[in-house]
Amino acid sequence: MVSVFRNLWAYRAFILGSVRREFQTKYLNSMLGIVWTVIQPLAMILVYTLIFSQIMRAKLPGIEGDFAYSIYLVSGILTWALFQEVSSRCQNMFLEQANLIKKVRFPRLSLPVIVTLTALLNFGIIFTLFSLFLLVSGNFPGIVYIALLPVLLVQLIFSVGLGVVLGVLNVFFRDVGQAYQVIIQFWFWLTPIVYPVSILPEHLRGFLAYNPLVGLMAAYQDIIGRGQWPDWSQLVPLLILGLVLCVLGLKLFRSRVGEMVDEL
Repeated sequence: MVSVFRNLWAYRAFILGSVRREFQTKYLNSMLGIVWTVIQPLAMILVYTLIFSQIMRAKLPGIEGDFAYSIYLVSGILTWALFQEVSSRCQNMFLEQANLIKKVRFPRLSLPVIVTLTALLNFGIIFTLFSLFLLVSGNFPGIVYIALLPVLLVQLIFSVGLGVVLGVLNVFFRDVGQAYQVIIQFWFWLTPIVYPVSILPEHLRGFLAYNPLVGLMAAYQDIIGRGQWPDWSQLVPLLILGLVLCVLGLKLFRSRVGEMVDEL
């Protein structure tokens, strides 16, 4: 494990340069450029807000105000968008970078680092604007805002761990990537992002215990929407699962890296 971090640190210039090039390439020849980073999630947020705001306004326990549902919704959507980008891109990274892997010598595990940093850059831009909105509208949560950092760390550990495991499997079984894209669509609606848990019938709430992202969403929504410290105990299962996936992904990668190059 120490050698992995040592190699990544030695190639930090390559990693940071790749992040910069990827970010620049994404908006190359685009008139609006980086503005698209804001427009795309904003459009989705507006659609959900316009459709669901009147329905959900009276059904958010502990949250009041004109922007209550919008804040609840945005906190969930931004969290989900980061998870989806990291996990989905990690599960495709070895296939997408096949030519680079074959021709250039570099630590292959720098690829999930590049994916994660790029996703964090996009997330940071839109989340900074969202934070400014909270300040201007008088809904900033205060000191509990710092709790977002450990919550974000737990999220990244799980997202990267899941993504690397799927990424290795996807090299040998291409159906894995296709199946994950279908699963993640259902996963979104099975996670309390657009709706609060309180509106679900009692017999359905028990199923949410099997969704590892429920506690994560609740943590973000408690911090941002309610201005409360999250229930840290809800994040422990996700952290443990994320660490297990990271170890499993590392072992899978190390045992199959030679075969992966041939398969690619």
